[in-house]
Amino acid sequence: MEKLPVVAITPGEPAGVGPDLCVALAREAQDAALVLIGDPEVLVQRARRLGLPFAYREWRGRAEAAPGTYVLPVAAAKPVVPSRLEPENARYVLQTLNVALEGCLRREFDALVTGPVHKGVINDAGIPFTGHTEFIGERCGVEPVMMLACPDLRVALATTHVPLAEVSRHITRERLRLVLGTLHRDLRQKFRIPDPVISVCGLNPHAGESGHLGREEIEVIGPIVEEQKALGMRLRGPLPADTAFIAAQLTGVDAVLAMYHDQGLPVLKHHDFANAVNVTLGLPFPRTSVDHGTALDLAGTGRADPSSLRAALALARRLGA
Repeated sequence: MEKLPVVAITPGEPAGVGPDLCVALAREAQDAALVLIGDPEVLVQRARRLGLPFAYREWRGRAEAAPGTYVLPVAAAKPVVPSRLEPENARYVLQTLNVALEGCLRREFDALVTGPVHKGVINDAGIPFTGHTEFIGERCGVEPVMMLACPDLRVALATTHVPLAEVSRHITRERLRLVLGTLHRDLRQKFRIPDPVISVCGLNPHAGESGHLGREEIEVIGPIVEEQKALGMRLRGPLPADTAFIAAQLTGVDAVLAMYHDQGLPVLKHHDFANAVNVTLGLPFPRTSVDHGTALDLAGTGRADPSSLRAALALARRLGA
């Protein structure tokens, strides 16, 4: 018999739509064990507010796992009210992540799917936090790479949650070498693309216009592209970002490497927001996430769309197969 897949899911910010999405997902038939890591009372109250049934079992380990929904309890610090942020629950949010990561690292869980967190309230609680990707990478001792994927487009990032004014100093030969190596390896090993083609965006308008609009393409990006091509990677670029995503340029391309967050992600989200999934590359286990934020205004209203969480679960299952 095949091993039953076990997927850990963290609902994220409890005042946001994460609990709504988890409750909605729990109502769907599953051929895996879904382990929601969080406060069961938060989930039960949200289900009651939405008028939805929510049946679950308490997680007691893989030995007792069967298809369906489980909860691994982690208590919230303060009562949760939909749409009302509570800084005292910031540590609870991070604790759910730590519990999930510990389970993934000891192979109790096969994959991790994360709901949206609110970076602002975590920092307001006095905890420096730039995002899931960086937090998970630090806990796992790796330099992760962030990629968003939908069925017909993948966009990876050379830098993640960095202020725009600081992006250029993070675009180094060492960083690009690492990111391209991780991206190429995971496209082959996890996405099962034998010889991936990667388009690399320039940093500046018109990819620097031969140095007249910036020299990063000449001094950093271009040399690394040529270096990695000589080692066997199939790379294109550096390309002007304003044309890198047109259909003709994407033909035959398996992923695009953008230099910064808002250079590539708006294109992908505009292209297929409902099915877009955030993937962390370079980890020893699959980790995916929704591609949207906490949507505080939708929490508890019944209007939150679980499509991205559903897609994140499906991709985590595929990557972990």
